[in-house]
Amino acid sequence: MDKTLIVILGSMFVSNIVLTQFLGICSFLGVSKDIKSSLGMGGAVTFVMILASAITWLVYTYALVPLDIGYMRTIAFILTIASLVQLVEMFMKKNMNAMYKAMGVYLPLITTNCAILGIAILNIQKDYSFIYSVLNGLVNALAYTLAMVLIAGLRERLEDADLPDAMQGLPILLLVASSMAIAFMGFSGII
Repeated sequence: MDKTLIVILGSMFVSNIVLTQFLGICSFLGVSKDIKSSLGMGGAVTFVMILASAITWLVYTYALVPLDIGYMRTIAFILTIASLVQLVEMFMKKNMNAMYKAMGVYLPLITTNCAILGIAILNIQKDYSFIYSVLNGLVNALAYTLAMVLIAGLRERLEDADLPDAMQGLPILLLVASSMAIAFMGFSGII
């Protein structure tokens, strides 16, 4: 139970994939214009990250290691993630067309989202079991979604703020994101 709690709290707050490890920044800044699209992107990333954590662990453990080609894990993981993203994209286009259009180019970019690949590699580096790999994938996906929703809420509030012209748009977004990162790094001494 202690290890499970450490994985959950550590992944969610102490080493948040976006705010302390700085992985997945492209979609974090690009899709977080409103809470609805942030939740949609978070849901898509959650689905892909959980499946990617499970499948990449299986591929590594039962294919790459027995064949003594563990050095091919990055390529194998990218192919696995790309396949999963194609499935998610087809599903969303058919069943959630408005969300699909709202995400635009960022949905196919999940394929190259370094957060998903980073978690798959981290699961192997930390020698997690299958269950802990899936748990780590789930918690990191929720941490990603948390960061997305927090920044989206702040961005919605900033639309009504009276800011100097030089601070509108990307400059204030980067300042808010860096302040969030500093706040989350404050959790680093907990675990």
